[in-house]
Amino acid sequence: MISYRDNAGFDKDAAVVCLTVEQVKASTFPKQILGDIKKLVLAGQFEGNKGEVFPIIIGKKIILLLGLGKEKDLTMTALRVYLRRAFLSGNLKKAKTIEVLLSKDNAEVACAAVEAATIGVYAWKKYITPKKDDKTVQKKDYVFVTTFGKACVLAVKIAESVNFARDLVNDNADVVTAEYLEKQVRTLVRGEKNISLEILDRAKLKAKKLGLLLAVNQGSSKEPRVVVVKYTGAGKSVPYTALVGKGLTYDTGGLNLKPSGSMETMREDMSGAAAVWATLKAVLALKPKKNLIFAAGMVENAIDANSYKPGDVIVGYSGKSVEIGNTDAEGRLVLADVLAYVIKNYKPARVIDIATLTGACVVALGHDYAGILGNNDDLIKALLKSAQQTDDRAWQLPMYSEYKDALKSKIADIKNISNVRGSAGTICGAEFLKAFVGDTAWAHIDIAGTAFVDGDSHWYYGHGATGYGVRLLTDYIVNN
Repeated sequence: MISYRDNAGFDKDAAVVCLTVEQVKASTFPKQILGDIKKLVLAGQFEGNKGEVFPIIIGKKIILLLGLGKEKDLTMTALRVYLRRAFLSGNLKKAKTIEVLLSKDNAEVACAAVEAATIGVYAWKKYITPKKDDKTVQKKDYVFVTTFGKACVLAVKIAESVNFARDLVNDNADVVTAEYLEKQVRTLVRGEKNISLEILDRAKLKAKKLGLLLAVNQGSSKEPRVVVVKYTGAGKSVPYTALVGKGLTYDTGGLNLKPSGSMETMREDMSGAAAVWATLKAVLALKPKKNLIFAAGMVENAIDANSYKPGDVIVGYSGKSVEIGNTDAEGRLVLADVLAYVIKNYKPARVIDIATLTGACVVALGHDYAGILGNNDDLIKALLKSAQQTDDRAWQLPMYSEYKDALKSKIADIKNISNVRGSAGTICGAEFLKAFVGDTAWAHIDIAGTAFVDGDSHWYYGHGATGYGVRLLTDYIVNN
């Protein structure tokens, strides 16, 4: 649980006191522990350096001093990292209630600290058997000393949505199926006003001719779904913004089978859909006065005798035919049908898709930045601003008409992979999607590198899903 108050009480099981180098040198300490800290400083035991931690025991209470380094060098990312390490340290493992004294009282610092206590301490442990002798308190209550309580409340709601996305991605693929995700969405919107829901099951998908999406799923025994939620929070004259997520609940690569080492975490291939549904959760909590469409195509790219094949030509919802150059370039097929469907039937003014689309994006930008591409500079600039604001980092990649030539097919309208092997994979993937959005303002966010951490991140995430995109999209919605 997260709460806040204006003044420190030092009445909890533990306290974390954040101090910059300058505050240590100036003896700017809470009066309740002034003498104890001065002794440490005089003895050279604590200087306030980056990530420095020093515990003080006062009676039965633990006071954990946390160094933040020089104030001019402190970023909000670093603050989240340092606080996460402090919250997870052995010094606090038995503490149930923790008071947090920040080095500065402003909204940005308070929100970053809240994220450290929610996003930072998150761990996926559903399938781990607890140790009988483990006395660690798993669920802790954090009290932040700040006058920016309202900002903290909003930060908690968004962080809870981020962790909702992480739960969806981290669970087994045979649990988080398309039908399961449909049920999660139904639960989110149940009882909500100004909401309409459209569900396309296999029969409706066939009737409406979403052939590309169905082709990807045809090797699977599991049911496909397209789910569309319409949120009307503003007047009829306000245009709609659509968010579209890629929902590959598992991706084997199809007949172009992924090798060992590249398939084990492929439950993450629905991270785009998870981000969209988690953003819906945040929107329902924040109630912005906006008109929004949330949509995702949710399928499984499995293998059996019915699997779609390299060399097939398949016609999608838009009427365009697609030559299948590789069955592992499946996410763009699903997105192509859902984008075309949403644009035709809901007529949004702008559409943003989010997807773990290309390994090439990881090569280009690593695991710290998503790639953003699109056909509208104003939309991209607004998304980049939200990326900077929320620490869901992103970088714009270019799109040029020449890349369209790389997707030409001799037997269909377009091909799902580039004819130039190993060249500009992320850009060509976006170029393929561009063929299905027409003149609608559109941006594509490739989160292949940012959606999942295999091992511990050097940032403030542990192993598994990061929930990337939820903060970015929520900030964009609220502020545009």
